[in-house]
Amino acid sequence: MVTPDGQAACDLEPEENLCHTTLDHVRHYREALPELVEALIQSCRSEPVIAHVDAALIPSQDEVHQLVERLLNLVFPGYFDNQEVDWASLPYHVGQEVVDVFDRLSLQIARSIRHECRRTESLCSHCLDTGQRQALSFLQQFPAIRSLVAGDVVAAYRGDPAAKSYDEIVFCYPGLYAVAVYRLAHGIHRLGIPLLPRMMAEQAHSRTGIDIHPGAVIGREFFIDHGTGVVIGETCQIGDRVTLYQGVTLGALSFPRDDSGGLVRGTKRHPTIEDDVVIYSGATILGGSTVIGRKSVVGGNTWLTESVPPGTKVTLEAPRLLYRQTLS
Repeated sequence: MVTPDGQAACDLEPEENLCHTTLDHVRHYREALPELVEALIQSCRSEPVIAHVDAALIPSQDEVHQLVERLLNLVFPGYFDNQEVDWASLPYHVGQEVVDVFDRLSLQIARSIRHECRRTESLCSHCLDTGQRQALSFLQQFPAIRSLVAGDVVAAYRGDPAAKSYDEIVFCYPGLYAVAVYRLAHGIHRLGIPLLPRMMAEQAHSRTGIDIHPGAVIGREFFIDHGTGVVIGETCQIGDRVTLYQGVTLGALSFPRDDSGGLVRGTKRHPTIEDDVVIYSGATILGGSTVIGRKSVVGGNTWLTESVPPGTKVTLEAPRLLYRQTLS
């Protein structure tokens, strides 16, 4: 085809023919979808481990994410809202947040319990009642949780000369965010509620790169500086005024198995860190019987699988640097 000015043009079909051709193509492709659907159903039946079908409704990941943010609003009132909070409006503000959190938390706890029981019918009154009772029990812990988080903020300010204010720490420090979410998740974990604490902890993990299992026991004034890559296992016990730097792993040395080859669960697999210990970046400490004594310092990139007495400084020998002249 040639345009009126003599230039070559694409040989396009008329618009009505193009639409007709496109509809034919769509119809042809869609006719293949039922076969695909059947294949996917068969895949779900053959791999039921990753198909949550004919099972109890689980907690909503989106709802859990929102719940964490609402809980943090209660921990840090006035920090993350779009309106100012003064002492006169604080009761109204806290009252609104508590009612909202109670409703959200009750439902997610009920779903966690129901999922654990593998119920397949609608939520029963027992699960809902338990969810509300446990939500109230958790919220009654809130003054104590806020006290712990306040201590963590003070520890960060005391331990980092770059910190200019408490507000900067609350707004900007990923270590504080991860620890605050851990404090919340740990409070729910202590009530014996399944699944939900892990979902909360994984939100902080995905946001900060700091992985703290909600089952770990962590004392007062805990500070993680920088933080990325820190791993704290389920059975860790950490004392007061402990500081960790980025890349620290407090992990398991091995995983014991029973006679049938299955993992033995419920044993202490992760180390104990006593009061006033500092662990520098890249250190790895493994094993349930490993104890780092109080007021010890563990240097960067060290690897420990044995206990350290109180007041010990553990470091690697300084490597020898080699220099070569490269300029001719």
